[in-house]
Amino acid sequence: MKRLCAIAALFLATLAMAQEYPARPVTVIVPFSTGSASDVIARIVLERMSANVGQRFIVDNRPAAGGALGTAAGAKAAPDGYTLLMGASGPLVVAKLLQPALQYESERDFQPISLYGRLPNVIVVSSKLAVKTLPELVDYLKRNPGVGYGSVGNGSSQHLAGALFEQIAGVKMTHVPYRVTSQLQNDLVAGEVPVSFQLLPNVISAVKGGQVRAIAVANATRLPALPEVPTSGELGLKGYESSAWFGLVAPRGTPKPMIERLNAEVVAAMRDAAVRERFVEFGAEPLTSTPEELERFISAEVVKWRELIARAGIKLEQ
Repeated sequence: MKRLCAIAALFLATLAMAQEYPARPVTVIVPFSTGSASDVIARIVLERMSANVGQRFIVDNRPAAGGALGTAAGAKAAPDGYTLLMGASGPLVVAKLLQPALQYESERDFQPISLYGRLPNVIVVSSKLAVKTLPELVDYLKRNPGVGYGSVGNGSSQHLAGALFEQIAGVKMTHVPYRVTSQLQNDLVAGEVPVSFQLLPNVISAVKGGQVRAIAVANATRLPALPEVPTSGELGLKGYESSAWFGLVAPRGTPKPMIERLNAEVVAAMRDAAVRERFVEFGAEPLTSTPEELERFISAEVVKWRELIARAGIKLEQ
């Protein structure tokens, strides 16, 4: 009888927790710089969640090490539902394949909540480079091996997009990692690093301003935000598809009722027409998942990118 009473008390406490949560603002670590593509779409979702829930979801930007620094902070946070992490493909998947001394283990240290978006990479070149189409870029790179391409860090989706491009196009380039997106944007515009495989929000202003040319989308379909830009497949680069994905995760041990509540709130936010419209404008694909689906997805992504990293010989110091 005592055991049944204890179980009933635990059930009631859990139910109360789910109903009351969140009782105060929730901090969400975004492991990339303010204004980056990752930051932009995270804020769109979190603003809607804040409005729906009646509590603030506060962005805490912690850029560095391709997102690994902020992700490590998320892993160390108390599993009380009040510190969450904007998980991304680079720090959650690729980092574990490149950094054996990583301060976290994505599949061990985090509890998935939901996917919320995917951003296809866009092949962009500085307007100072005399290249206007994808075939012209491939030809230029074959004649000029070693041309630099910029990314926001080793193991980022942009880095892997470049490595995949090298393999499929049969060219050799030099990876130039940056710590923050703004410096990469400046050097791309100046032509210091003339090529990049970028998430559209990072470069959309420069593209519209004519400082940077978008010459192809690494996706199966064109982006509504850039309808005039063809896909890489349309231009003959078959099989070249690359994107960054994003999801909300919590430190492992966060109570299940909180995970379920957060999942429901992400799904509700992503159903909002205004949120979906803003995603499309930025070149992002709105998504949702169950916690279990996201957990399986992360495991599958580890398998997928391990092969490319091995073939490309990507190392931590690159």
